[in-house]
Amino acid sequence: MPTRQLFFCFLITLLCSKHCFSQTITGNPLQGLSQLKPYETERVASTDPNWQHGNGDSRFIAPGATLTLAQLNGPGKIVHFWNTVADNETYWPELLVLRIYWDGEKNPSVQCPLGDFFGVGFGRSVPFTSLPVRVTSDGRGRNCYWPMPFRKSALITITNEGTEPVNAFYYYLDWQKWRHLPRTTAYFHAVYRQEFPCTSGKNYQIANIQGSGHYVGTVLSCWQRSPGWWGEGNDWFTIDGESEPRLKGTGTEDYFCDGWGLRQQSGPFYGAPLVQPDAAGSITSAYRWHIPDPVVFHKSLRVEIQHMGVVWNADGSFKSGFGERSDDYSSVAFWYQQGPHRPDPVLPYGYARLPLDIRSTAAGSTLLPAAKASQGSVTAQNLGFTAGAQLWWQPGNGNQKLTMPVQITKSGLYDLTLFCTYAHDYGIYAIALDGKQLGAPADFYAQSIAIHRVTRMNLSLTAGTHQLEFTGRGHNPVSIGYMFGLDGILFTPEENPTPQP
Repeated sequence: MPTRQLFFCFLITLLCSKHCFSQTITGNPLQGLSQLKPYETERVASTDPNWQHGNGDSRFIAPGATLTLAQLNGPGKIVHFWNTVADNETYWPELLVLRIYWDGEKNPSVQCPLGDFFGVGFGRSVPFTSLPVRVTSDGRGRNCYWPMPFRKSALITITNEGTEPVNAFYYYLDWQKWRHLPRTTAYFHAVYRQEFPCTSGKNYQIANIQGSGHYVGTVLSCWQRSPGWWGEGNDWFTIDGESEPRLKGTGTEDYFCDGWGLRQQSGPFYGAPLVQPDAAGSITSAYRWHIPDPVVFHKSLRVEIQHMGVVWNADGSFKSGFGERSDDYSSVAFWYQQGPHRPDPVLPYGYARLPLDIRSTAAGSTLLPAAKASQGSVTAQNLGFTAGAQLWWQPGNGNQKLTMPVQITKSGLYDLTLFCTYAHDYGIYAIALDGKQLGAPADFYAQSIAIHRVTRMNLSLTAGTHQLEFTGRGHNPVSIGYMFGLDGILFTPEENPTPQP
């Protein structure tokens, strides 16, 4: 063969290799779009049964009830799941449980709270964009595009484990009806786990899988029990029962593809939709999709991560930047496998999946009769958030003080959680109890109105009356006012106190 022909054959081979490699690693959603499809397009949705004239396009779910979203006959593949919810119960995304059963199985292959399945834990609703999951409408419009094939049948349900009804659950399930599926088709799995707090002396276990398949994603959420950086722990993947992890990491933020801590951001394969400051009571949720780099296993897979970071001595002094912490972790593991799967761990019910049971929260307005302000009116304002009407203070400037008595019925250690209003015209306030300032001042500015938790932990309190104080420290430069709002207040007995600085 002439030299020129050899050169062109080599060039074509190289280009084809690069093209194939590119498709394998990144994929191209337009590739093959012009080819006729070997399936029928189907949909199950919450459409009004009177679809030509009605607009009742949602479903009601009573407390404790289960709604069947779909019962599908295979072979088929679910390719898109959208939902949005009208629910008045705080942190409802943690209280609704998604379960999916393939081919008549007894144990679900998907079992996790709705919010965690869509990338954010502890009942929070936060928008973000990734390749298989996108959440919009301020966290209320949830979409996933994980391909979910099944050979015989699929059963998809939602259970309301809250104490309030779900007034409206809207959904689409778009799926394909196939004649047959390839022999190598594996089934989609997603399983939730939690430890409140993480077990001392053991790594936090994200997944413990038996069978053959590949691991495709992790959602990890941390509720901090003490301040300081919590994410020094390394990830470990132990494959097929090997004596040591084959994949070893270098830090929690490194596993989630960031560096030098985590910051709020999102992308196709990794992100952290929710990142709060490294303080007691703060929450972080991060995701990592192993789509270009699935972790293959033939017999088993164990996925763990250390719960390491900044720790403190009992007297509050700094102890170490790499010590075992006792934060609250929850997670969802995503994978595909063939054959039967190990039964899921028992799923804690309802509010047991929240480190903080807000049902005992007192409305801020209950403190109104005895509240005293150095300036400005103190009234009740019903925003419909946590526990009822908030206590709303409107001082004229940023150096005023508001005091109110709070009652403790039994001496002991307590965590104090304040559900505070954030808005465009709110100020910065130092928080004190009995004259002792509790942490740094809190900035209550936000572009749009919202309720956030402010947590102060391990407070040693005697039975009786204590004075809670809020002292103005000015306002954020972009805020246009000095207002303050207390929507709810909760004292929680501390069973396992964590040293605080």
